[in-house]
Amino acid sequence: MKYNKNFDADSVLRTVEAMNKHHPEGTPEDEALRVCAAALLFVRDDIQKLEQFREFFRKITTPAIEGIKVAHTFASRDEADAWLASGAARDGQLVRIAGQGFTVIDLGPKGLKLVRIPLPEELPPHGPKK
Repeated sequence: MKYNKNFDADSVLRTVEAMNKHHPEGTPEDEALRVCAAALLFVRDDIQKLEQFREFFRKITTPAIEGIKVAHTFASRDEADAWLASGAARDGQLVRIAGQGFTVIDLGPKGLKLVRIPLPEELPPHGPKK
């Protein structure tokens, strides 16, 4: 599937709504679709957030995932936290800590934070649904 960098958020929301009509309320599918729609609504009305989401989505979409580069690898969370506190970290950097992916988020006056984000190798392989 080719990535559409200018996807229409409202069209995506309408599609999610149509899909959700096929799942009874309270099912795991209903909850998953509602959470996805809420996440898109959260970023849709803020152009900066929407553009950040589009870039994030581009990075994790095949074949764009090939461009994802881990900036640093750490054996432990303590090592990563020390690096974060050193001032060397930059917003958006991806790091691997004990085999798991994290991204650096700039919280402004609150400083930098590591947020869990699976790396491509942590995700199940894409393939036909059974």
